[in-house]
Amino acid sequence: MRFFTRSVIGLFLFCTTVGLLFVAAWQINEARVSQGEERGRPGQARERVFTAEVTTLELQDAVPVLTAFGELRSRRTLELRAPAEGTVLELAAGFEEGGAVEAGAFLLRIDPAEAQSALDVAQADLNEDENNLAEAEAAVILAAEDVGAARVQAELRHNALARQQDLLERGVGSAVAVETAELAAAGADQAILSRRQALAGAEANLDQAASALERSRIALAQAARVLAETELRAEFSGVLSDVAVVQGGLVNRNEQLASLIDPDAIEVAFRVSTAQYARLLTDEGRLPDADVTVLLDVYGADLSAPARLTRESGSVAEGQSGRLLFAELTETRGFRVGDFVTVQLQEPELRNVAIVPSTALDAFNQVLVLGENDRLEEAQVQLLRRQGDDIIIRAPPRLAGSEIVAVRAPVLGEGIRINPLRPTPAGAPQIAEAPETIILDPERRARLVAFIEDTSFIPEDVKARMLLQLQEEEVPIRMVTRLESRMGG
Repeated sequence: MRFFTRSVIGLFLFCTTVGLLFVAAWQINEARVSQGEERGRPGQARERVFTAEVTTLELQDAVPVLTAFGELRSRRTLELRAPAEGTVLELAAGFEEGGAVEAGAFLLRIDPAEAQSALDVAQADLNEDENNLAEAEAAVILAAEDVGAARVQAELRHNALARQQDLLERGVGSAVAVETAELAAAGADQAILSRRQALAGAEANLDQAASALERSRIALAQAARVLAETELRAEFSGVLSDVAVVQGGLVNRNEQLASLIDPDAIEVAFRVSTAQYARLLTDEGRLPDADVTVLLDVYGADLSAPARLTRESGSVAEGQSGRLLFAELTETRGFRVGDFVTVQLQEPELRNVAIVPSTALDAFNQVLVLGENDRLEEAQVQLLRRQGDDIIIRAPPRLAGSEIVAVRAPVLGEGIRINPLRPTPAGAPQIAEAPETIILDPERRARLVAFIEDTSFIPEDVKARMLLQLQEEEVPIRMVTRLESRMGG
């Protein structure tokens, strides 16, 4: 019985083992067949999806800002030149580079010795000519009286002749007496003619004396003017520049000594392209009376001043292009002639345009529009303006409200499916921005203050403003960075 049980169990185990071996062989064969079929079957590519930033294209009215660079110039500059030659005898206390002077203020005096001598000689000549004129006037009076006396004597001679002729007719007189009376009358007439010639000579001498006196007066005035020109005075209130004279120095006539600049009459000259110039013109073909903003970056403390567009250059200089425009500054605080500034000018308003990042546009003025199933489609737009990192475009009305790719990549194109990355909606938590101010320790603050005070080319009013900012607890980090970059720290 025990033998039979063991035999049955052994047979069962044998059959089970054979069955398992058969199943294993079948599975191995099926696996080999399936592997061969997979090798012969072409593989299926998996679609790749890219991530890209998108922005909404919204049509709106925009005012483009034309940005250009220009140089500050003075509308009122006077070259101070030596009015006479000689030694500089005296200089005003403020006659130095950057010195401020008032209108009519004394600037310098050239040695007036020679001019004073010439004035004294001219005065002496004038006195002498005045005496000569007085003598000529007296001579004319005497000559006129002499002519009168000669006329009286001639009249007496003619009366005597008439009396002798009457006596001769009555047979009382003689022919010899009549002839003697006639000779005496003729001599009296000749005396009148001589006296008249003397009077004419006296009158001529009087005219010559008057002319000489007038010339002496002109010479005296000229000598006085030359003496006055030994002093140089300011024609208007301003600041001195390019000073090239010292006390005791020898100067030549018309030699440039300095320049006088009016700091309140400053304008900016900036150049724009011909296309930009054409966009600024009005319907009458003239420049508008537009507002201009002038910006000057001084160690992070930006200076801004309003200006007014005034005129344009009359011609294009050789080798230049575009147009040179001028704008007059209405406020000049902190600005100096020669500063290189940024000019911002508003252009006419554009309607139904969109402002998008400049990276959204390709070289063919096309943008990628997000379509169905997040697939991209190309759309043609018109580029109107570039505004820093943004551009102003004119898009078809059908694209209003559509989403476009904000930053194009070489792998993106029409038909590509993307995973759109949209801007953070309003009200969502924002990533903390970098601070704009910083708290300085006393040592660092002292170094910055010393650097500003030792810097000579920063205007005094800008220095005061920067020092005032450094006294605050929190200081603009941009200004600190700019200062430390110049310090080398």
